[in-house]
Amino acid sequence: MARLDAAPVCVITLSYVAPIEAVDAQMAAHVAWLEAGFDEGLLLIAGRQVPRTGGVILCRGRRAEVEAFAATDPFVSSGVATASVTEIAASFAADALAPLLS
Repeated sequence: MARLDAAPVCVITLSYVAPIEAVDAQMAAHVAWLEAGFDEGLLLIAGRQVPRTGGVILCRGRRAEVEAFAATDPFVSSGVATASVTEIAASFAADALAPLLS
């Protein structure tokens, strides 16, 4: 376990608000958006909720910047999902994750 100095981490919770067929129609654009976020070093983990009612994304950064980024998700901008952002002041992390949060 590693101790952190209140590293800013956010959880984006996506909630589908349209039929799954409409969500699937935006999937390729959403995956491209995710890839760009990982390439920028902003995103740490992303995946579907079980059952498939939305998704969860763990990312670095403060709430305001993450909210702005989440608004550019094609799922959100097309209206098939809404995004909620929760900021965490991370104090502890697994040793393998700590370098990604500092």
